[in-house]
Amino acid sequence: MRRLFVGLSFAATLTVAALGVSAPALAQQLSEQAVAARMKAQKEALAPLARMDGEWRGTAWIADRTGKRTVLVQTERVGDMLDGTVKVIEGRGFEDGKPVFNAFAQISYDPDKKTMTMRSYTRGMQGDFPIEATADGFVWTIPAGPNAVIRYTAVIKDGTWVEKGEYVPNGGQGMQFMEMNLKRVGDTKWPAEGGLGPK
Repeated sequence: MRRLFVGLSFAATLTVAALGVSAPALAQQLSEQAVAARMKAQKEALAPLARMDGEWRGTAWIADRTGKRTVLVQTERVGDMLDGTVKVIEGRGFEDGKPVFNAFAQISYDPDKKTMTMRSYTRGMQGDFPIEATADGFVWTIPAGPNAVIRYTAVIKDGTWVEKGEYVPNGGQGMQFMEMNLKRVGDTKWPAEGGLGPK
């Protein structure tokens, strides 16, 4: 038992050190009131994105630099984790029934910075990108060099999810290179349910 306690204490010490948090600051951050306030702010910030939740299927097209389009069957599944303080998304693209694209993302809100961020993973790459909820969907952007961004704009209403990707040079007109048109298939218990329990 003592060995287990020492091991857990060592792990906790490493976690605190990795986060760069002093012991007094950790104690303050872990107070019940502080935790409740932070989680409340996170839930409220993510609440407008609840329209994303569920399972979706439809088509997507993406154009290469020559303008040639590739058309895929696209699926998305979206749900909450950590009591609604983090939203997770998995997208899959299929060509001729075979999987050719897979991406995963998590959306979170930082109450200190008052910013929402999407951390995205795909094709061996990852990055943190700003995302904002809108009246009927969301917008997120990726830097594309010093003078442009890639902007994704989604409109989700009446059981449809339409998302467009554009290359937008500073001060210039956006050039569309991608579009996704999905219909809501139904609810999903992913990823909240199915976690490993104590027995």
